Amino acid sequence: MKIHEYQAKELLARAGAKIPRGIVVSSAAEAQQAFDQLGGKPVVIKAQVHAGGRGKGRFKDSGKDFGGVKFVTNRADAAAVAEVMLRYPLVTAQTGEAGQKVSKLLVVEASAQIVREVYVGMVLDRGLGAPVLMACAEGGVEIEEVAARSPEKILKTVVEPGFGLQPFQARRIAYDLGFTGGQAAQAEAIITALAQVYLDKDCSLAEINPLAVMDNGEVLAVDAKMTFDDNALFRHPDIAALRDEAEEDPAELRAGRAGLSFIRLNGNIGCLVNGAGLAMATMDIIKYHGGEPANFLDVGGGANKEQVTEAFRILLGDPRVKAVLVNIFGGIMQCDIIAGAILAAFKEVGFHVPLVVRLEGTNVELGRKMLAESGQNITTANGLTEAAKKVVAAAK
Repeated sequence: MKIHEYQAKELLARAGAKIPRGIVVSSAAEAQQAFDQLGGKPVVIKAQVHAGGRGKGRFKDSGKDFGGVKFVTNRADAAAVAEVMLRYPLVTAQTGEAGQKVSKLLVVEASAQIVREVYVGMVLDRGLGAPVLMACAEGGVEIEEVAARSPEKILKTVVEPGFGLQPFQARRIAYDLGFTGGQAAQAEAIITALAQVYLDKDCSLAEINPLAVMDNGEVLAVDAKMTFDDNALFRHPDIAALRDEAEEDPAELRAGRAGLSFIRLNGNIGCLVNGAGLAMATMDIIKYHGGEPANFLDVGGGANKEQVTEAFRILLGDPRVKAVLVNIFGGIMQCDIIAGAILAAFKEVGFHVPLVVRLEGTNVELGRKMLAESGQNITTANGLTEAAKKVVAAAK
């Protein structure tokens, strides 16, 4: 689960990080009021969306040349900029050409100027099996670009989950980033807060970019990004309450409510599979034979008729889908039961694209017989390779 910048910064502030003063608004009039409340001095207005690259983005069909981060110096401009940001979709490298509707803006004081920017972030290193604090003296840019161009510039510190980031580790990172004296202490407090939030709230990613030195000597977390492990949200109702469903794919939300694991992709072959590993293998073999999967969809080991039906509704609700592959291994879920669910869903939903079904496992012969004798336009396959070839051909 992702949250907005202003929410991430609030979490950091509660943990002891210093952040710029800011006010969340949802209208042009509120943007003007925020400008006044922040002293009538220059501010930065930042679109709040779950997408990176806001500053390099554009507001579709607006005719304006600014992106989702705009510096303004007077209240009239604050209202005008807010009006554009809230009216037109923001297009970035991560939103696609359709863009993302902006519902909230963060108006941030900008009376002090940034003189230096660094990056700090926390992520799980799966190779090490431990959280890692990453830092780089080049901040304010996409860290992936730095990592690809100059990987030696990325500093890494392993954090023991049971003990958290130790003071000496935070201090060493601060000094390695070039902080000294009082600024080193300020940076250390922010880095410590970042690690604390990451561990305490079960984040999958927490980053500050940039961690900035201002011309008045302050060190501030100017921007922040956080994502959380969905499977741990039951432990954090305060974090779950921050969810903004308007920022999420409606089909993914719908699937989640039905107990399905669904992720939309860019292809035209719908996939309905039981088991994450089998789902990944199914997508791989579709691509191997020249197709493109439209989604990852794991119905789980004990899916019932209602879940299978809902899964088909979600798949067929995507106009890009030209064919559907059902790939089921009957272990916990017996093949005759899943065949019955497929037939019931087939009749209820009404298929308008080719359907290829591959069954294997418990009661597979009975399941195949049910499909063959159903009279429905369902293509069966005995192996995964055969199924992939048939569905790719059908989609074309």
